[in-house]
Parts: sequence; C-alpha cells; structure tokens
Amino acid sequence: MKHTINQVFHSGKFVVGFTILMTTLFVVFVYPLFIKEPPLQIIGQGTFFPPGLYVNTYDTINAPTTYTLNLSDAEARRIASRLSQDDRVAMQEWLVAFGIPEDEIDIENTEQLLTQWEANYDPNLRLPGMTFARQRYFQRVNASIDGLLSTEGAIIAARNAETGELEETGVVKLTDFANINDVANVRLLPLGTDNFGRDISTQLVAAAGVSLLIGLVAGLIATSIGLVLGLMAGYIGGIVDDSIMFVTNLFTVIPTFVLLILISFSISQDQRGAITIAIVIGFTSWVWTARAVRSQVFSLRNRDHVNLSKLSGHPVPRIIFADILPYIASYVVMAFILQVSSAILAEASLSILGLGPRTTETPTLGLMMNWAMIYQAHILGKWWAYMPVLLTIALITFSMNLMNTGLDQVFNPALRD
Repeated sequence: MKHTINQVFHSGKFVVGFTILMTTLFVVFVYPLFIKEPPLQIIGQGTFFPPGLYVNTYDTINAPTTYTLNLSDAEARRIASRLSQDDRVAMQEWLVAFGIPEDEIDIENTEQLLTQWEANYDPNLRLPGMTFARQRYFQRVNASIDGLLSTEGAIIAARNAETGELEETGVVKLTDFANINDVANVRLLPLGTDNFGRDISTQLVAAAGVSLLIGLVAGLIATSIGLVLGLMAGYIGGIVDDSIMFVTNLFTVIPTFVLLILISFSISQDQRGAITIAIVIGFTSWVWTARAVRSQVFSLRNRDHVNLSKLSGHPVPRIIFADILPYIASYVVMAFILQVSSAILAEASLSILGLGPRTTETPTLGLMMNWAMIYQAHILGKWWAYMPVLLTIALITFSMNLMNTGLDQVFNPALRD
C-alpha cells in the first residue's frame, strides 16, 4: 500500500489535480470561519453591483479626520468616472441631431462639451428617430454630469429642531480625502453582487461546497451500484448476468440526461433538495461503471488464484471481495472520481434548466448559473455573475480528470513509463 501511494504521488498530473482539489476544499471549509454571513443574504438594494471596495458614504463624511490632498489627476479621475468616452460620443450625437454643427463640437474638450450640453439639452425633448430607451439613456447621462466641473464643495446641512430651517454644519471640499482606516463601514466585494444583491464570493464558496457534496453522494451511489452489479454479473454469469445486462441495456438505450430531466420534473420544487438531486443522479449514472466492472471480472474469474479459492470451498462473496475486488480496486477509484466529476456537471445542467435543487435554502454552482441566465447577466455584460462560476466548475472537473489521468498512468501497464 505504501509503495502504491508513493507511486501515485510521484505522478505529476495526479499531484496537480489533487492540489487544485484540496485548495478548493480548503477554501470551502475555511472561508465560512471568517465570513459567517448566510450565502443567500441580500446585502444590496439593486442588482449586479460590480466587484470592488465599498465605503459607506455617510461615514466618510463623518470620518474623525479628513486630509487635504492636492492630487493633479483627481479632477481627471472624477470626470472619467462620471463621463466615459461612449457618453461623450453619445452627447455629440444628440447635439448634432439637435442642430449643432459637428465641426463645432470637440468631445475631448470637457468644458466646451458640457457648456454646449447645458445650453441646448432638454431632458423632455425627444428628437426624431430616437427611441424611448435612448431618451432615458441621455437623461441618465445628464443626471450623472450635473455639477461635474464645479469647484465648490458640497454643503452639509441639518434641520434646526426649533426653527425647522436648514443650517450649514460643514463643507466637503473637492480636496478632502478620508483614510479608509478611519471609515467605520468598509466592505470588500471581490466578485460584486448578483441579481438579488447578494455577495457572489460568499455565495460561490457555499455553492462549491454543496456541488461537491452532490458529486460525492451521487458518485458513491453510482459507483456502489455499478460495482455490485458488475461483480455479480461478471463472476456468477448465467441468468444473473443476463438479468443484470437486460436492465443495464434498458438504461443504456435511454439517454441518462433525458432520464434525469424526467425524474427531476416529476419531483416537486419543494422536495428537490441537494441530497435528493444527488440520489437521482446516482441512481441514473451507474450503467457504464457496471459494464466496465463486469468486463474486468470476466478476465479475472478464471485466474489461478480464483480457481484455487473455488477448490478450497470458499463462498462466492469471499471470492468476489477477497480474490477479485482487490485487483480492480484501482479501476473502482478512478471510476468514482469520474462519477463525482460527472455528477457535478449533471447538477449544473439540471439547474440551468430550472430542475435542480430548490432555490430557497442553499446555492449550487448550477443555480448560480441559472440565476445569471434568467436575469440576462451575459447580455448585460455583468461577467462577475457567471464567469467565476464557470471557472469554478471547470477547475473542479479539470482537477478530477487530471487526477484520474495520473492514476491511469500509474496503474495501467500499457501507459506506465
């Protein structure tokens, strides 16, 4: 056993795959120890907040200390954040449609462009050929550039309890900066939020754990069923083999994924938990394992050591599990790894179709893809809602297939160096 383990961990492919998988499991178990928020908790009023560091605006104003920084590029950064190059081109388009000669508009001259815009733009005017959506876009641009070139600070006012009038309590100048360590509420959202305003990073870690659990349960069920049926069919033969192969051929004729869809559809949404889906996947994925194990047993049942056990009067179960199973153990391990990987992909496929686990308890990688697709994240360009999920699925399945390839090189004499 020790020699076999040494051989396995001398396989570069297995080590790389094993490292990726263990790193994923480490994150899944350690992350919740530091971030204890529920993965489906709504933290934002809105959809698809982009990744970044979020600072509470109220607390920045009331920070205990403010600093004056005369940064040369501060104004350019502020303008670029509120007036993009696409917005400049769109403003030129509106002004030209309004009747301003194009050669009189310089979109790179911010002051001139804003002066022309303020003098001519009417938010209620809908130019010929302009769609309602385009009109709303210009209204949003107009609102975002309001006071963009102002050099005056923002006045902070509070209502007087006695007179009911607003009184100035302070001024936030354009050169005022707050040290982030002095701000009370700072939140890092490395992957932003989803369509419901939920933290994607927290959700992704929880979803990876649930999907791995589904894969593990489904893999154990499928491998166990396939192993038992394959051993019985291969060793006993006769009517037992014919009966098992009859059932196996029935499952082979019906595509597994179609069978998964039909069974999942027949289970109500409230009853489709993660374990339920794992069981369904497991009971529909054992076919190829059973056929492969049966073929392996056929080549082993007439070996000398097996015949010696028969002559010694050993019972069939002992012969199967003591004299045959150890010789195909490596193949069973590889089959289990592939079953886990296939189960994760099967759950993701079912969830994208809306037939995965119920959506009110725990997320899965497939459910996250389903939510991103329903709310058109791929169309709106909100890549953080689906790209990390795709990469996580690809990374997990890639690591398992890499481990399987490494094991095959160790145990398969035809591939051994």
